[in-house]
This record gives sequence, structure tokens and C-alpha cells, in this order.
Amino acid sequence: MYRYFIKSFIDYVLSFIAMILLFLVFIIIAIMIKLSSPGPVFFTQNRIGKNKKIFKIYKFRTMRVDTPKDAPTHLLQNPDYYITKIGKFLRKSSLDELPQIINIIKGDMSIIGPRPALWNQDDLIEERDKYGANNIKPGLTGLAQISGRDELEISIKAKLDGDYTKKITFLRDCKIFFKTIFSVVKSDGVVEGEQE
Repeated sequence: MYRYFIKSFIDYVLSFIAMILLFLVFIIIAIMIKLSSPGPVFFTQNRIGKNKKIFKIYKFRTMRVDTPKDAPTHLLQNPDYYITKIGKFLRKSSLDELPQIINIIKGDMSIIGPRPALWNQDDLIEERDKYGANNIKPGLTGLAQISGRDELEISIKAKLDGDYTKKITFLRDCKIFFKTIFSVVKSDGVVEGEQE
């Protein structure tokens, strides 16, 4: 019941409330981005959704507009050249992820679930297939994020995502949600330049 009906309802309600409460924060961040570098406020990118359906994810732009498209930042020759000053802060604080609230309201994502893979992250997508982790909505945060975030190897991430997929409960989602807040505050497991 929770997995198939209540979870989606909670996602929508909480995300709608968050959009209202964080509206001023969105405006302030948007102004800071516009003042720091030329280009749009939002960054969009193709990601893998439920049943491997591609959708466009929304983030606050943290990089210059001349950054190579669809390339993980850690594969760039000089990531620091492309990341803007405000972008560094947004990434470290995970505030760049806030626009994904829009994805949750649209039904592309859930609050809790596997982080959506890049459309060309074949290794991660293939690993998740082994555990059925591509068959549920991706999330704003998930079990892998409270277990190491960027530091985890792909095989371990996929296994954790599969573990979550097998056991989706309200209490587990609450635990992941509050542990995520704690991890973000401490910036645990963040490796700069993991991906835009």
C-alpha cells in the first residue's frame, strides 16, 4: 500500500509545500547565479527514470555555459575552471539539488529512491539492472547517499539501491530523509566535481 500509493501522495504533498516555503530561497539563489556568471539559472540534463525512461532533471546551474555537455565533471581536465564561485557553495551545501522538487511534483522522481543516473552511465545502469533498481522512481536522496555518497564504488551503490528497492517502507524513508539532512550539514562523502 505504501510503496504503490501512499509514497507518491506524500512525495507530491511535501514537494508542493516545500516549493511554497522555499520560494524566497529559490529567488535569492537565482539572483546569486545570475550575478556570478552569464547564462541560465537552471541546468537541465537527461537522466534515467523509472523503467529506464529518460527525463530531464532540474538543478541550479553551478558551472559555466561552455562546460562540455553530458560529461561527468570529474572527467573534465580542469573541473575548477568550469565551476562558478557560487556553484562551489551550492554543490557543497547540496542546494543545487533543490529544483528537483519540480521533478518530484511532475512525477519524474520521488523524495527517496536511487539517485538518477546520467543517460550515458551505462556501467551504473547495468549494475542496477541486476537488482531491479531501475524499476522504481529515482530519488532526491537514497540509501547510497547516506552510506557514502560520491565515495562509493558503482557496484556498491547499485547493491544499496537494490537493497532499498526490495524493502520500501515509510519508516525506512523517514530514516533516510533525516540521515540525509545530517549528512548534508556535515558534507559527508562529498567529492567535488562528481557530476553537474
